[in-house]
Amino acid sequence: MDKLVIEGGTPLSGTIRIHGAKNAALPIMAASLLAEGVHSLHNVPKLLDIETMLNILERLGCRGTHENETVTIDTSMLATSHVPEDLMRQMRSSIFLMGPLLARFGEVTIYQPGGCAIGERKIDLHLEGLKLLGTEIEENNGCIHCRAAKLTGADIHLDYPSVGATENIMMAAAMAEGTTTISGAAREPEIQDLQNYLNQMGAEIMGAGTDTITIRGVRKLTACTYEVIPDRIVAGTVMIAAAATRGSVTLTHTNATHLNSLIHVLRRAGVQITVCNDIINVSCMGRPRAVERIVTSPYPSFPTDLQSQVMVLLALADGFSVIKETVFEGRFKHVEEMARMGADISTDLNRAFIRGVQRLYGATVEATDLRAGAALVIAGLAAQGTTVVEQAHHIDRGYDGIEKLFQKLGARISRKVPVPGPLDLAN
Repeated sequence: MDKLVIEGGTPLSGTIRIHGAKNAALPIMAASLLAEGVHSLHNVPKLLDIETMLNILERLGCRGTHENETVTIDTSMLATSHVPEDLMRQMRSSIFLMGPLLARFGEVTIYQPGGCAIGERKIDLHLEGLKLLGTEIEENNGCIHCRAAKLTGADIHLDYPSVGATENIMMAAAMAEGTTTISGAAREPEIQDLQNYLNQMGAEIMGAGTDTITIRGVRKLTACTYEVIPDRIVAGTVMIAAAATRGSVTLTHTNATHLNSLIHVLRRAGVQITVCNDIINVSCMGRPRAVERIVTSPYPSFPTDLQSQVMVLLALADGFSVIKETVFEGRFKHVEEMARMGADISTDLNRAFIRGVQRLYGATVEATDLRAGAALVIAGLAAQGTTVVEQAHHIDRGYDGIEKLFQKLGARISRKVPVPGPLDLAN
């Protein structure tokens, strides 16, 4: 597997453009199945998950290309609603195909999805929502078959603001007969982006960004061209890395309103941040301050996807900080790896207690999941000496060449690709 080698201790400096949001692009790519024709999606990053989704769409009969941050999907040859099990197990976001395929074919067969091992992520809310729209569901040994002679609008309440369930129900209901109301809906910017895309296709959806979304079903949707929003998690990762290395970085093509909770935390830590339109300037010339308490929670609260990264900053801060993780129970796997680098962090169930140290030291560490891997890269950039981050393929799921991104800001980071041995070549 690829590894990243980092010579730490260089403050990041310069300007970087933030690429499109993976978590917006994936459901939008799935939603393209709702309308026959050629869809053109701009600002789509070159990521492992994006390529996996494109592979799935091609296996379903679509034709797709990904060139220069533009994904083109021709859905006119869509031939099956049976999603391949091998590809589903590679990526959790494949679950987004359930709603649009059900709406297009009246049935869909899927399997329990894979993805990062960061804790239990049930799909019960997806299934319950689809049942209320008139879907019959059969489950057998991890295989899920959904059938609906006709989807009918319904009032659906989500006991938890699940992003995936909200989006799946939106897509299924877009062409259902009648009106669907989702209360307790997730409020993430990516859901607003999906609403905007569906509406551009001819859907009638309102309320995304609030906890109540209303979908008036339409008979037909048409293919369109659309630009995906910038990735707030990538932007947040760069902002935290700039602060952790005591650098000064300008981010372009961002949306600061999507990052309000992070900006609030960074300012509490003594980081200087200025915002002008889609540009964010971040600088931190001295040692950051501890932040007494951070609690992860669904948007607009502090995102779980930035928890591991901000922990690196707090590990270098002056004082004692506490992070409470309320979304995923497996989100502290990076703590043990950071301890190898000299961090003073202890955990108790869903809380991490961080006593800031003067510096971190380079070590060989392992990326256990996407965001943990990003955190270890930040730690390596800030550390004294050489850090090797193994299992870099996890990081590639969410960052379009993270080493190239930080190289543009002056970081000494490179990727090492293993040389195939005789047995590998024989196979």
